[in-house]
Amino acid sequence: MTQKEGPGPRNVAIVGPYSSGKTTLLESLLYVSQTITRKGSVDEGSTLGDATPEARDRTMTVELNAATAEYGGICFNFLDCPGSVELQLETDNALMGVDAAIVVCEADPHRVLTLAPLLQFLDSWEIPHLIWINKMDRAAASFQEVLEALKTVSTRPILPQQYPIREDQNLVGFIDLITEQAYHYHPGAPADAVPIPAELKAPEQAARDEMLEALADFDDHLLEELLEDIDPPQAEIVGDLQQDLGADLIVPVLFGIATTDFGTRPLWQALVKEAPAAAVTAAKRGLEETADGALAQVLKTFYTPQGGKLSLVRVWQGSLADGDSLQGDRMGGLYRLMGQQTTSLSWAEAGDIVAVARLTQAQTGDTLTSQATQSLTLPTAERLEPVYALAIVPEHRSDEVKLTEALNKLKDEDPSLRWEQHGDTHEVILWGQGEVHLKLALDRLRRKYGLPMTTHLPQVPYKETIRKPAQELRGRYKHQTGGHGQFGDVFLEVRPLARGTGFSFDQKIVGGVVPRQYIPSVETGVRESLVQGPLGFPVVDVAVTLTHGSYHAVDSSDQAFKQAARLAMQEGLPQCEPVLLEPVDSVEISVPNSFTANVLRLIGTHRGQILGYEAKTDWRGWDVVTAYLPESEMQTLILELRSLSMGVGTFRWQYDHLDPVPDGLRDRLLAKTNGD
Repeated sequence: MTQKEGPGPRNVAIVGPYSSGKTTLLESLLYVSQTITRKGSVDEGSTLGDATPEARDRTMTVELNAATAEYGGICFNFLDCPGSVELQLETDNALMGVDAAIVVCEADPHRVLTLAPLLQFLDSWEIPHLIWINKMDRAAASFQEVLEALKTVSTRPILPQQYPIREDQNLVGFIDLITEQAYHYHPGAPADAVPIPAELKAPEQAARDEMLEALADFDDHLLEELLEDIDPPQAEIVGDLQQDLGADLIVPVLFGIATTDFGTRPLWQALVKEAPAAAVTAAKRGLEETADGALAQVLKTFYTPQGGKLSLVRVWQGSLADGDSLQGDRMGGLYRLMGQQTTSLSWAEAGDIVAVARLTQAQTGDTLTSQATQSLTLPTAERLEPVYALAIVPEHRSDEVKLTEALNKLKDEDPSLRWEQHGDTHEVILWGQGEVHLKLALDRLRRKYGLPMTTHLPQVPYKETIRKPAQELRGRYKHQTGGHGQFGDVFLEVRPLARGTGFSFDQKIVGGVVPRQYIPSVETGVRESLVQGPLGFPVVDVAVTLTHGSYHAVDSSDQAFKQAARLAMQEGLPQCEPVLLEPVDSVEISVPNSFTANVLRLIGTHRGQILGYEAKTDWRGWDVVTAYLPESEMQTLILELRSLSMGVGTFRWQYDHLDPVPDGLRDRLLAKTNGD
């Protein structure tokens, strides 16, 4: 097996907020590189990516799309990632396997804030990235205003490499700040070189000086040249851009209009000249490109109608050949993905991103090796905690047996989904990142697996406890039907326990009035009675003591004493002043500090208790608000939070404790429960 000649592949993710134009940019990149002969349209549902029914119904990217193109003699693997914040983990997993990212945003400074979580992730993992400002034909603000807004959300210096040329507010060209050459755009053709307009010479020079000064912060030789008023050679500038971008020290900025291919060719040229090669990224991770054996990582899992399970993997070391084994699984095929189309491959080199068929055990994020002794585990993106849930029920009862397998496949494809059979409410609950996320999962259940669902918000797992103790609670069970009868007689003492203590059972039997072999049955009867208390909910935080009783030598049995204990509890618990409890969660809400006041008000309207707020570590301009919130008030919290924070606010939560339900709410809940 011989390695292909020429430079190795480069892997580039296309990321950005929803509606920024990522898929349209991918179409433009493919068209300009002559990879495709006709550009598709998102609105018409004809793009190479976003070909699934779920994507086309919503005119948005709902899962990773892969495509390959060649430009400047280099093979590029593109990963077009979802922009919805609810599908963030899909993007994060893809970014773990690329060499660079194109961050697409709109030319609107008011929407730049939506980039903050994405840029934070890229910088935390030191993933090289440049920003491409799309839709410059719709810009209502100046280019400088957009740049200033970008500086507020990036922890790395923002470096424009171009300056726009406008006529009557229309974008007609750009000035390359490296070469100081101006160009006019032409539909369907490369831009023409033109003189720099006289009125733009001063602002262009100021922008170029700003770019060079930023680069000089990382290059002493360039700094000396600038201090001595020496104009640095273009090769030196490009070399600095390549080095600093590869080290994630700077964020170059380019722009254009993806629908008309304006700016796409300069973007291609920047990728060729400045984006790091796959081997550079591997070395940065401490991996050897030519190491013995293959080392790969799963970036995405697909279940296709025709080919079954496909694992999209980044090959970090060695090479893969069709028929090789990874982690003991023999590959069922090796493919190049172009949207929904697959092309068979005989092998894949280090640095490539390819799809592998039928790796039955592999999951997204897994490290895969061809050697049984390999113990290296590659880093993975952090799993996101679920923030929104729906209880789901198959429309057809006969589908219940197929639901578990289908849900597990959905979870394989999308690890940010979770599901559970709730122990208290017995509902099947589907957890995710928001309303759109779960509706997308339900569409896939219906279309891919033929499982239509009905849904509702999950029941809140209320509990109940008691306020005061009771003694001498008697339960006497006597049943005679001919032959041996049934007889059990017990006296119980019940008292409340501290919140969160649970349940305890003890006995103080003297003289064998209840034979020892029947005492476990008494405890069983008590436990069964606590499953549903006098208010209709499970009873917690009580202590029960068996104090006295009697038995019959012939008629007593385990069943009789269990029934006697249940009778004692059913008759006695209402005397103990039962109180309804609701689960309360500890919540950490993360938002830009411009929205902190809104969050504090939101917590107040949801019966929350604010514990405090402080600056979020390593997030410039963000706060973390901590609070206690009743679980019943959190069911739609993420929807309201995103509405008031431009979609970027999120939270983490965990169960904390039980609290009494306020009287007014308790009465309404009990009236509804009794009515049902």
